[in-house]
Amino acid sequence: MNKAIFLTILAGVANIGFAQNHPAKSNESQEIHTIGFTPADSAAVYKAFVENAPKRFQIAGAPRFAIIGKDEKFYLGIGGTAKGVVGFDFPNPISNEVYFTTSSIPMSQAAGNGGHFWINGQQTNVYLNAVALPGTDNQLGFYFNFDLCGNNYSPVIQYAYLTYRGFLVGYNTSLFYDGNACGPGIDKEGPNSLTWALNSVVDYTHAFKNGITLAIGAEIGTYSYTTNKYTQQVSQRLPDIPAYIQYNFNNNPNSYVRFSALARFLQYRNLEVDKNKTVGGWGIKASGTVPIGQKWQTYFQLGYGKGITGYFEDLNGMNLDLTPNPTIDGKLNAVPSWGGYFGLQYNWNSNWYSSVCYSHLRNYAKKYSSADSPTVDWSSQYRYAQYMALNTFYNINAMLTWGIEWDWGRRADMNGLSKHDNRIQSMLQFNF
Repeated sequence: MNKAIFLTILAGVANIGFAQNHPAKSNESQEIHTIGFTPADSAAVYKAFVENAPKRFQIAGAPRFAIIGKDEKFYLGIGGTAKGVVGFDFPNPISNEVYFTTSSIPMSQAAGNGGHFWINGQQTNVYLNAVALPGTDNQLGFYFNFDLCGNNYSPVIQYAYLTYRGFLVGYNTSLFYDGNACGPGIDKEGPNSLTWALNSVVDYTHAFKNGITLAIGAEIGTYSYTTNKYTQQVSQRLPDIPAYIQYNFNNNPNSYVRFSALARFLQYRNLEVDKNKTVGGWGIKASGTVPIGQKWQTYFQLGYGKGITGYFEDLNGMNLDLTPNPTIDGKLNAVPSWGGYFGLQYNWNSNWYSSVCYSHLRNYAKKYSSADSPTVDWSSQYRYAQYMALNTFYNINAMLTWGIEWDWGRRADMNGLSKHDNRIQSMLQFNF
């Protein structure tokens, strides 16, 4: 009968909001205490866990507990986060207490609703991270994660995928997303211009020894159109195709630049001619993170495209991938949009660090008749939004972190009306 041995990894990945880890604490350099392993074996397993984890800003990679399988060739890691957040919104409170989504800032509200105090633990999550044959060419991985961000704290699956020889198959963030190019934060949404999407994917990534990484994928994205009496949305026939090339300076995971591209094939029904039509969508993006000296870390992203609003955090689900042509009945146009952010982090010491981030996102949907789209008034459509976050974090010990953050957002519509909101929030987070 096989014996299962539990191991404890004393220094886990910092797991804060949309940060991946404190840059001053490299994953590979952290000490690991184990039972039944040599130090070399332990380091290989730890590295395999980190490599198999998603590059998402609030998910830890290496668990604190793992079960060892037969012949020490299989490892099942169990980890997660218990996170409590208290906050206050004013003067135009966003209803969602987890995501500070600037497109959700209410443009009108009933008198007396100018402030909202809340407490929640919905960002609490649990994950399974399993690897077989770690450190070999045939390393196989499985990752599964859920949090409590559904209605009434119902579980919501965030990731479920397999990895093997550079391939990743399942449910994961798109290759058009760059999770390492984000600073720390409590707000789960992050910068409003962040190109983030959870897709069903078949992706392939290969890292070369010279610091260059190439990746390409086929993914099922989300499609969100504004239609009218001359058009309707149909099921899609072709996947989205994302790809990127990345260069790491001196093979440092916290110092790189990435150039990404995205191709989309957006189908709809032209009811005037009773035929399906395809509109080409595309996007390009530059992102990365670069240290400045020993204390500073920069984060950045700048993206532009047509028909890719579903990939921008703030525009997802706003029916702006395609909108009606203002002069040709039965035709939909791919909406141009662009967005970018810049973040700066300062590491006071190994436990204290602070960051600031500014983000801007804008779309250019052409004016269309509200009579043709009776459920949508073009003049009240989202035009652009701004986002800013300022925060400080303190690692109380290897498992407990405290943080405080101020978020500010402003939404402006096509008719010139604009509203803003402030959120002050503090968290206490336990990583296990």
